[in-house]
Amino acid sequence: MIKSVLAAAAGLLLLAGGAQAQQLDWPQGSTDAFSSRDYQRLLHQVTKPGANPVAGASAVAGDDSCRYANDNECDEPGLGTGACSAGTDRSDCWRLMAGVEDDSCQWANDGECDEPGFGTGACVQATDRTDCGPLIELRFRNDQCDTAFNGICEEPGVGNGACAERSDRADCIGRERPMSIQDHYFGNDDRVLMDTGVFPWSVVGYIEFDAGGTCTATLIGEDVLVTAAHCISEGGRIDAAGVFRTGENLPGGARTARVIDYLMDDDWDEAAFSAGDTLDGTDWALLRLDQPLGAELGHVGYEALVDDQGPRAALRAPIRQAGYSWDTGSNLSGNLDCRIIEVFDDNTMAHNCDTTRGDSGSPFMTERNGEWRIVATDSNFRSNPDGPFIYIAARSDRWAPMVEDFAAGRIGNGGLRAQGPGKPGKPEPIKK
Repeated sequence: MIKSVLAAAAGLLLLAGGAQAQQLDWPQGSTDAFSSRDYQRLLHQVTKPGANPVAGASAVAGDDSCRYANDNECDEPGLGTGACSAGTDRSDCWRLMAGVEDDSCQWANDGECDEPGFGTGACVQATDRTDCGPLIELRFRNDQCDTAFNGICEEPGVGNGACAERSDRADCIGRERPMSIQDHYFGNDDRVLMDTGVFPWSVVGYIEFDAGGTCTATLIGEDVLVTAAHCISEGGRIDAAGVFRTGENLPGGARTARVIDYLMDDDWDEAAFSAGDTLDGTDWALLRLDQPLGAELGHVGYEALVDDQGPRAALRAPIRQAGYSWDTGSNLSGNLDCRIIEVFDDNTMAHNCDTTRGDSGSPFMTERNGEWRIVATDSNFRSNPDGPFIYIAARSDRWAPMVEDFAAGRIGNGGLRAQGPGKPGKPEPIKK
């Protein structure tokens, strides 16, 4: 069976902490028929047949009583994500606990890392050692320390101890990232932390959905946000109910407001979006808040950059991006100098900004003469047999003409419906 090299980064959350993980079967027939979205749905969920037991399992006690057991990723505290209680995710964790790293997965030695997190997620952690090679060092590490990206290693034991263990990744092990990593780092993580007490980063926040999960969103009016459509669409239902939070570092702390209405593209179709690349340009949503936060905080503008100035001007424009990435915790991280690298006719663009899960809906902005304008929002990725994945954002061109009418209440969809809870403390598969 030929196995695709596609795996998610976009979005690429995508939703970080979405619906509960499920065990899914491989589609019948050759995996050549899989699309990039097939792999996004399977990430962190699929178990390919053929993983072989290895000596040492009997030395680790525990069971698989956690609801997230047998998803190939260790979720126990300490070595894993912490989403499960100690001793309740044994099958996924025992190799790490016993110090067993091997190639016992059937899909080992195929040239592609299949462990969860930075690989496809098709193998149990610690069973694809050779293929994952340099990625193993990144396992369960992040940049969630409040002083990450400052060039000083601050983890205990190897640094000054100002950061928690494994929370100062870039400063302690470097910013170089393998091109095979299932995240948008293009060989190097160039992100910085943004000061959410300073405009425009003070109006780039996140929505905590009542149904579980989060996405980045940005104030573009006194009570209007823009984010990604896939953030509020799941299982054929639309649910935008949640709380927007922004300006964590402002005097007096963060400001919050509830989402009370939404507007999506008339052509949005979740099933079609998940099945291919044809509807990426409809992956946007405008949300209305119950409080005019922008009256106090201000808001950024928006621009149909390609329609107004043409593709050539768009490719020359310096781009800034910021979002609540899964691996920077409660800190806003982003890129101060990246580019649009290709403009497509379907209202999308490809970019080279370093983004990852949790960044779905995050803004790509230009700044001219002190004025900030959103020109696109983060969406997902596309496969590229000849190189790194192509990372996609939905351009503002399609929704910019609708903002005024939506803000005035002349258009909107309404109807917020609750969904089930997500997995605590662990990013879920993303639609990016």
